[in-house]
Amino acid sequence: MHGQTPRPGYLAVTAMLVVAGLFLVYAFGGKGSTGGAGASGSTPSASAARFDVSSMLHPAGRILGVVDDKTPWQYGIVTTFKRQAGHAPDIREYYASWGDDFDSEGNAFLWRHGQLPMLALVPSGTPLADIAGGSQDSYIRRLARQIAAYQGPLALSFAGEMNGPWNLWGPGHTKAADFVAAWRHVHDIFRSLGVTNVIWVWSPHVVDTGTTARLRPYYPGDAYTDWVGVIGYYGPIDGVAFSSLFTPTLREIARFSGKPVLITETGVAQSSRKEEQIRDLFQGAAKAGVIGLVWYDKRKTWPGSSLLMDWRIDTSVGAEAAFRVESARAGFGHPFTSG
Repeated sequence: MHGQTPRPGYLAVTAMLVVAGLFLVYAFGGKGSTGGAGASGSTPSASAARFDVSSMLHPAGRILGVVDDKTPWQYGIVTTFKRQAGHAPDIREYYASWGDDFDSEGNAFLWRHGQLPMLALVPSGTPLADIAGGSQDSYIRRLARQIAAYQGPLALSFAGEMNGPWNLWGPGHTKAADFVAAWRHVHDIFRSLGVTNVIWVWSPHVVDTGTTARLRPYYPGDAYTDWVGVIGYYGPIDGVAFSSLFTPTLREIARFSGKPVLITETGVAQSSRKEEQIRDLFQGAAKAGVIGLVWYDKRKTWPGSSLLMDWRIDTSVGAEAAFRVESARAGFGHPFTSG
């Protein structure tokens, strides 16, 4: 066969096959695979590659993140944190209310710049029993499709501090069984739609003098949880040391869950002991084996009171120095990559 000239008929058939092949590529592999959900909530094409977070669930190093009440596009907290802490955060946590659309572009911006976005989704005035009962399914589906179409990872914490009586979804307002049912319902809808880019983070507040509810009744189960997130602050009422602030809660959780633990919100209030407590936080967290911590770098009132506390890293030269030295010494800082 080598060296022979193809017959005219053979050339014609080959040309027709090439044209047909290009048409199929265009129709099914080209524009058909690029449709994103955005704010409209349209479903991504079944042929589109989905981001899978399974390789991120057990990070090899300790994560260091930052949280505030700004949107993903308000990047100032990241640059401020980098200047104060000595390196950029690995996680950028933010808040959104139930009913809000997912900010695909803002989260993609964070991921491109090296931050794993973490969304703390607040149920606001929507009763958890309504969410569990199915009346909110259209919103859950829209949100799931928007997140799936974003094509990056997202840590999602739904109804955090569910054991806090100051929340409308907490004790005295909502039953633990309603929280579990709502969590599982949201998770099940995401799973039914094939969403693979979400890290599910269950985030109770530490058990302390103001948060006495037992945690086991609020746990949705290992099949519905990727990371256990714990929230606790060193402040004027509780939080003198890691051993009293976090250790009792971590021991309680260990009795019913073996999932990786991330401290999803913490800070040390300005006081004469701030440098000492920053050292204690990082040393205690490292010893406890948590996968990381997320710092609240703002001023904020103590839960249940009007007492304004300053949680920022740079409230003093000594506090900033302690944060830099101790976070590095304890090995916090495990950058994710956006590829």
